[in-house]
Amino acid sequence: LVQVARALTTVPAGFCLHRKIERRLADQLEAVVDHKNVDWSLAELLALGSLLSEKFQVRLRGQDSIRGTFSQRHAAWFDTRTQDVYIPLNHIHEEQARFCVYNSMLSEAAVLGFDYGYSLVDPDILVIWEAQFGDFANGAQVIVDQFIAAALDKWQRASGLVMLLPHGYEGQGAEHSSAYLERYLTLCAEDNIQVCNLTTPAQYFHVLRRQLARRLRRPLVIMSPKSLLRHRRAVSPVDALVSDRFHEVLDDPSPPARPRRLALCSGKIFYDLLQGREAAGIDDVAIVRVEQLYPFNATLFRRIVEPYLGAETVVWVQEETRNRGAWSYMLPILREHLPDHEITHAGREPSASPATGSLRVHRKQQAAVVEGALGGPR
Repeated sequence: LVQVARALTTVPAGFCLHRKIERRLADQLEAVVDHKNVDWSLAELLALGSLLSEKFQVRLRGQDSIRGTFSQRHAAWFDTRTQDVYIPLNHIHEEQARFCVYNSMLSEAAVLGFDYGYSLVDPDILVIWEAQFGDFANGAQVIVDQFIAAALDKWQRASGLVMLLPHGYEGQGAEHSSAYLERYLTLCAEDNIQVCNLTTPAQYFHVLRRQLARRLRRPLVIMSPKSLLRHRRAVSPVDALVSDRFHEVLDDPSPPARPRRLALCSGKIFYDLLQGREAAGIDDVAIVRVEQLYPFNATLFRRIVEPYLGAETVVWVQEETRNRGAWSYMLPILREHLPDHEITHAGREPSASPATGSLRVHRKQQAAVVEGALGGPR
């Protein structure tokens, strides 16, 4: 990781890098060398760089993948005087594999179809397609339905394609909120795909590496974050990249001794719940995250929730509307594994549109979701 970090932070002699990018480099190198915390973007580049170092080729393509839609990645640098291009991840060491990153046209069906085919040609290449916003995958739905979700069953063709679909309710309106998580969950059967909604950079690091570290090849759909890219709490220690692994379910970081309520969630709503719990001084609500929705790791789930089975209430919390998100998928699973509990729901009311277009209304709704999840005002 140190070797990769040095490549990511070394500017070639005479190369005029944009000052805003250059200011970040010293902190990024220090984070890795001194075993500090890394954010989402750095964890991603470290994951890709480590695979390249192990001679696995990586291909990343999307509408704004070089810079990152939210100006977070900077996978290629541009000389501000000459416009020459420099890709740091192609300068780790002489025997590494090649990193290819492209900005693509706004024709999702064509681009995703091509990259899906690319993933079939060589299973030892990590092929990543990134939507600028998660709902952009709507334009490629025929590729998802006909090939990505069904090809293993129809033609015994396995793929390790990764789809990054930015997802999260940030008050930006309907078209910039939802990657339609529920749509992918309805396609899940017979271990055909993997669907994740992650909360930490370490989890992201490990799930990317897992795509090539094991012999199994399955498409991976990630509800990738927006606000978590710069969230002060969405960081991971470098040691978690080195010595830990991917966890399909994550326990409460501060488990209550006598839980009154068990809140189950997936994705960035976790940080809203954490903040709400602390602000209200609540010490009897446990928060458990389902990081991989499918395939669902029932054994790990039961082991983690066992200490909380004395809770009076079990609630599934999501920021999506009730007719969207993971609620319909998770309800029968939770009834099966928590048969002695009534499962309740905390989230937005059903809506034909994924999200409101008003920031004021969004904030009011989000506060109501958190309050309802934690048991109302105390």
